[in-house]
Amino acid sequence: MAKKAAPKKAVAAEAHDSATETLKLVLGRLDDMKAEETVTIDLRGKSAFSDYLVVTTGRANRHVGAIAENVAKGLKEAGKKKLHVEGMANCDWVLIDTGEVILHVFRPEVREFYNIERLWAQNPSDETRVSLKAV
Repeated sequence: MAKKAAPKKAVAAEAHDSATETLKLVLGRLDDMKAEETVTIDLRGKSAFSDYLVVTTGRANRHVGAIAENVAKGLKEAGKKKLHVEGMANCDWVLIDTGEVILHVFRPEVREFYNIERLWAQNPSDETRVSLKAV
């Protein structure tokens, strides 16, 4: 007997619930680890590669590494198998990508330098348009 395909709306709702649960887990772990200045950006409808972007700060390299390790451990314990982690060698900037939630953990100076949340948080119509012309 063949299984019936789930309706598209149900699949979308399941994906949203999964992303929301993953976000809650990540934010809970960040709070437990005393991460600072945490910003969550809703990417639904803006991006095809993820539902949420989370940017946070650790006080120093060791704090950044500890935060990232704790979040990754929690995600693995929750059954997230396709985790992509980068930056653990230096711990200036660690990226954890679950597919649904992308987490960036920065040292304060590195976060200020890259300012990646600005890229997603601004409304494109608010930006000044720059025209490049050959002179």
